[in-house]
Amino acid sequence: MRLPEHAAHAIRRLERAGFEAWAVGGCVRDSLRGVEPHDWDLCTSASPAQMQAVFADARVLTTGLRHGTLTVLTDGGPLEITTYRTEGGYSDGRHPDGVRFVTDIREDLARRDFTVGAMAWHPERGLCDPFGGQTDLKNGVLRAVGDADTRFQEDALRILRGLRFASKLGFAIEPETAAAMRRQVHRLDCIAAERIREELTGLLCGRYVQRTLMAYADLITSALPELAPMQGCQQQNPHHLYDVWEHTVRAVGQVPAEPVLRWAMLLHDSGKPACKTVDEQGIGHFRGHPRASLALSRKLLPRLRFSSADTERILLLVERHDTPLGDNEKLVRRSLSRIGEARFRDLLAIKKGDAVGQGTSRNYVAQLFETEALLNRVLAQEQCFSLRQLAVNGTDLQALGLRGRPVGEMLHALLDAVIDGQTDNRRETLLRLARTRMEEQHDK
Repeated sequence: MRLPEHAAHAIRRLERAGFEAWAVGGCVRDSLRGVEPHDWDLCTSASPAQMQAVFADARVLTTGLRHGTLTVLTDGGPLEITTYRTEGGYSDGRHPDGVRFVTDIREDLARRDFTVGAMAWHPERGLCDPFGGQTDLKNGVLRAVGDADTRFQEDALRILRGLRFASKLGFAIEPETAAAMRRQVHRLDCIAAERIREELTGLLCGRYVQRTLMAYADLITSALPELAPMQGCQQQNPHHLYDVWEHTVRAVGQVPAEPVLRWAMLLHDSGKPACKTVDEQGIGHFRGHPRASLALSRKLLPRLRFSSADTERILLLVERHDTPLGDNEKLVRRSLSRIGEARFRDLLAIKKGDAVGQGTSRNYVAQLFETEALLNRVLAQEQCFSLRQLAVNGTDLQALGLRGRPVGEMLHALLDAVIDGQTDNRRETLLRLARTRMEEQHDK
């Protein structure tokens, strides 16, 4: 393991001043996994005031200094350097009531959440690993540091962080750690909604998301209780091999690891349990489930403080996930006119994931690839599907004598005629058609 120069230089400066310093936490874990860390964090025996003195000539940020963290801005990137510390009580179940600065690195490591993140490394002294983090890392195990219940009582968000790590790294959660997560999961009620959203988004975008969603469905639906009815909701339908939850889990893993797509896939069938009916032949039906899923999503997304842009995009995908995009160029142009290319491609991804997640729909998947080919052909040929592409504009229609709202109405009527193949997209042709329609309206 080799430190980048800006981190090694900071350690040398601190140690020349008489203090101990180590690289710590996620950067050590990732380096031992052979993954390049995104950033580097250091810890030191120097007090906050002593750190400031050591880096008096450097560019620093002191916003975290009350909790012992100084951010040093270097050419190699920002370095967060934190004084060794232990933490007091957690009255709010999230933040320490206070911190106590200490001089022993092992005391500092003991306050951390999981053993794989409770390791430190020094260029000369090597690895400091008092809790067996390296062994757990090699074995792919996520284990709480010390008493697991205490760790999650201190900060319940660690429960979701553990699930995010499991999804990202593919690690198994050690049984007693998982049991403590379940015992303490009620404490998530104390956590800010946006922090829950961030951790769940990381989980959903993990490489091992399907495994994690299936293994820890009870923990996830504790954070998202609206989704609990999906578990065990049998579909009883020849188009589906799995219950609603397992179908959803399989579908989530089939779309690109982009947050909006993964959230839309998680929510697309959330309304199914409320819509389920069974006919006389024992076949399950879920009529109106896109509308029910949309209503549920409209409540859940604001609760988790999604941005308005992401909310709008997710809601469109949930609402339209079952709406055909078109099996010919005319219908594809019509869909493009309504939602545009970006959302069209989003919906293609959602529909492919949905179809694969059913476990039965190879023919439908093939049809979706045909729809994608139609889309690419329409775009490559620059076929008209928007007012921007129309060969006439409002000024042209005003020259014919139209004013106000009729201008927009006529433009949309002309666009519809082009999309439906009733006329070509040439200026002369469109102006002739506009004159004809104006005359027809006048005669009425």
